[in-house]
Amino acid sequence: MASDGSALVRVLSYNIRSMRDDTHALARVIGACAPDLVLVQEAPRFFRWRKKLARLARASGLVILAGGATAAGPAILCSLRATVERTEDVLLPLVPGHHRRGFSTAVVRFGGARLGVLSCHLSLHKDERYDQGGMLLDRLAGMGVEYAVAGGDLNERPGGRTFTRLAENLQDCWATAPSGGEYTSTPADPHQRIDAIFATKGIEVLGCGVPLGLPGITDTDLRTATDHLPVLATLRIPAH
Repeated sequence: MASDGSALVRVLSYNIRSMRDDTHALARVIGACAPDLVLVQEAPRFFRWRKKLARLARASGLVILAGGATAAGPAILCSLRATVERTEDVLLPLVPGHHRRGFSTAVVRFGGARLGVLSCHLSLHKDERYDQGGMLLDRLAGMGVEYAVAGGDLNERPGGRTFTRLAENLQDCWATAPSGGEYTSTPADPHQRIDAIFATKGIEVLGCGVPLGLPGITDTDLRTATDHLPVLATLRIPAH
C-alpha cells in the first residue's frame, strides 16, 4: 500500500475452458502471475463445479470470490489481500437458441482503495454481443464505485463494434500500457486479441498484456493449460 493510500493490484483475465485441459499447468500459470484478482471465463458449470473451481483456486493460492455456474461461466478468484464488500452474479437475457451468458461482479477493498470488479464472456453473435457490451457499461455505472475493472473473453477483436464501444468508455489496458504479448488466441498460434481488461478513468495502468517470460511460466504450460492465453494487468487504484 502506498503512502497516499493507493493500492497496486494485479488483475488476471483467463478463459479456462471448463478446466478440460492440463489443470496443473493452469494452476502453475495463475500462481506464477501472483494475481490479486482473477477474472475467469468458462469456469466449470456442471457436476461438482464448485469443488473443481475451489481446487483450482487452492492450487493457485487463491479463494473463490464469486461466479461459476451461477453466472453461466464467468467467475472471480481473489487473494487474501482483498476485503470483500459484496458480490453479485447476473444472468443476461437469453436469446432462444443462443448460449446463456452472465456477469460475475464484486466490490472489494485493498486497504484504502475500493474497486468494482466484473468478469464477462460475451456472445459469439455480434448484435447480442453489442447489447451485452452496453449492459456491461450499465452494470459498472450502477455499482456505486468510482473505480472499476472489467475483463474477459470478448469474442471480438479491437476495431469491432463492441470492443470499440467499451474502449470509448473505459481504458483498454493493453492499448494504454502494453507489456508482454498482445495476442490471446490461440496459444499454439497467437494471432488475435479477443480477451481484454478494461479500467475506468482514474485508474493508473502500469502494464497489461499476455505474461510471457515471467518466472515460473513456460511456453509449454501456456499451450497446455487451456485454449486461450491469459491477460495480466498491473493497476494502481487510488484511495477512496
